[in-house]
Amino acid sequence: MNRTVRDTTDASRYEIFEDGQLAGFTEYRIIGEKIALNHTETLEGFTGRGVAGHLIAEVLADARRRNLAVLPFCPVVRQTIARHPEQYLDLVAITDRQRFHLPT
Repeated sequence: MNRTVRDTTDASRYEIFEDGQLAGFTEYRIIGEKIALNHTETLEGFTGRGVAGHLIAEVLADARRRNLAVLPFCPVVRQTIARHPEQYLDLVAITDRQRFHLPT
């Protein structure tokens, strides 16, 4: 199985492809030096295979590379950050953490 993630800027979403087929996406909006991650969806037929986890890891890695602070409006993104604070919590500004019920 081959998975690739693309930033489809014209649609303001990251898309994950599994063996060439669209398997899911995360919608976002850039606000200055921040990226608001609004919604993640795994398409039918791809659920339960770790697609969303792989996608979110790539999205958060890209935010880090681009030096963007993360606004985790999407519950799946927020859960990922909460479960792996040692990897991702620093991506959320201290001033925004309480708003998203993350450790300060």
